[in-house]
Amino acid sequence: MSEPVFRFSGHESFSCRYAWLPKAVEALQANPLLFSDTDEAMVQLGLGKNMVQSLRFWVQAMRVAESGEGNSLQLTEFGTQVFGKKGLDPYMEDASTLWLLHWQLCSHSENPLFAWHFLFNRYNEPEIVRSVVLEAIERESQKMARPLAKATLAQHFDVFMHTYVPTRGAKNEILEDNLDCPLVELGLIEKLGEKRNRHDKNETIYGFNREPKPDLSIGVFLYAVYDYWRRYKPDEETLSLTELTVGLGSPGQVFKLPEDDIRSRLNLISEWGEDYSFKESAMFDQLQRVDDAYESKELIEFAYEGEAANV
Repeated sequence: MSEPVFRFSGHESFSCRYAWLPKAVEALQANPLLFSDTDEAMVQLGLGKNMVQSLRFWVQAMRVAESGEGNSLQLTEFGTQVFGKKGLDPYMEDASTLWLLHWQLCSHSENPLFAWHFLFNRYNEPEIVRSVVLEAIERESQKMARPLAKATLAQHFDVFMHTYVPTRGAKNEILEDNLDCPLVELGLIEKLGEKRNRHDKNETIYGFNREPKPDLSIGVFLYAVYDYWRRYKPDEETLSLTELTVGLGSPGQVFKLPEDDIRSRLNLISEWGEDYSFKESAMFDQLQRVDDAYESKELIEFAYEGEAANV
C-alpha cells in the first residue's frame, strides 16, 4: 500500500451538521451539478457560501457522494443505499447509520483526514488535551514534505473535536442539536475534567470511550471487518485478533473497542454460519475467512437487519 497523502483542510472549519447529509442527498439526486454553482447551491440548501463548500467536502469524506463527470457529484452505492428515496435510513434515525458514517470517515487509505488517522490510530495517550495534542500534531507535520501553519493544524483538530463532542455555550450549557455533528451521539469522546496547563490556564481533558459499544450492531462490525480485510490484507485468509483490535485502521481502533468485546463479536460471527471461523488458542487467536462471497451492499443491509443481534 502506497504512502497516504493526508488532508488537513476542505471542511471550512465546520463539522458536518445534523440536517446536512439528507439535504445534500436530496439535492444531488435532483441535480448532480448543484455544487458546481455555489450561488444556486446556497439557495437550494439554505446555507452560506462556506457551509456549502463544507458540505461538499463532507459528503465526499463520508463517502456518500464522489466526483463524477465534469464538476458533478454522484451518489455512491453506499449513499444511495442508505440515504436514497428508498434507502435504509434516509433521515439518519438509526444508530447504525452513524456508526457506518464514522467508519467511512476513518477508513480512507489514500487521502485520509490527518486528525482522524492520527488520533484514532496512533495517539496512545490516555487523555486528549488540546495543547498537548496540537504539539504532537505539529511534530508529525514537521516530518512531512510541506509542514503546515499552526493555525491550520489547530483548526483541523478543532473540527475533529466538534465532530464528536457537543457544542457548549459560555456557561457550559449544551447548545441546540442542529449545531452539532450527528456523530456526537456515538459518545466516542468523553469529557473527563479540567487541569492547569504549563501556561497556568485551565484546559478541558477529554478521553476516548474504550468501553464496549452495545449500540454498535454486529452487522456494522462485520461490515467494518470485511472492509478492513479487503483494503489491508486482501490476499490473507486469516486475521489475528491483535490485528483486528490494534492494527492501523482496524475496527478495534476506529470504534475503540476492547479486546474482549471484539472476541465476543468474532465468536458470534463464527457461530452464525460457515463464512467465517474464529479459532482461539493459548498462543494465537485468529479469524479465518472460509467464504468471501459477501458484497458491501449485502453487508450494509445486514448492518440494519442485524440490529437486534448485538453482543
